[in-house]
Amino acid sequence: MDIPLEIAWHNVEKSEPLEERIRERVEKLHRYFNRINSCHIVVERPHRSQYQGKEFHLRIDVRVPEHELVISNDPGDKKDHFDPNIAIRDAFDAMERRLEAHSQKMRGDIKTISGPPHGVVVRMFDAYGFVRMSDGQEIYFAPNAVLNDGFDALKVGSPVELTVAEGEGAMGPQASMVRPISNVSLESERRAEV
Repeated sequence: MDIPLEIAWHNVEKSEPLEERIRERVEKLHRYFNRINSCHIVVERPHRSQYQGKEFHLRIDVRVPEHELVISNDPGDKKDHFDPNIAIRDAFDAMERRLEAHSQKMRGDIKTISGPPHGVVVRMFDAYGFVRMSDGQEIYFAPNAVLNDGFDALKVGSPVELTVAEGEGAMGPQASMVRPISNVSLESERRAEV
């Protein structure tokens, strides 16, 4: 890395064992893409007065030539993110998938999809949701981004077509448009790509 690893701790006491685990996982990222310029990690426990739990939020920001790759695991993602080791594992697993996909794309090993990207809804909350794309990237979306006021009809596992907005919102990459599609159309488009 051109810039040394940065680890920030917000609302969490610094932990040597957790920092060592994070450093080990960062070293392994080079197996997926060998031209990493910098890596910034934030470990935090958000202030939420209505919740008594101590869930962990981990954000990984990796810069590679001409790109910035971000994984931001919301503590509401999984109930087991009360264990910092599981939060670290999940976030780094997602970043490894993202780096591997980026590496394949840079080498030209994968075909780029023509048309809007597709994904599957992986989490739904009252006021927002997340879509996981085929490269493992998770995209945040708000109800107003879903066409035809279809936010309430979406559920975990729903296939969608989306348009990713330029830049990032507070929750990471954000969709400016989400359109529900059928499983049949998603499968037929995947077969056509092969």
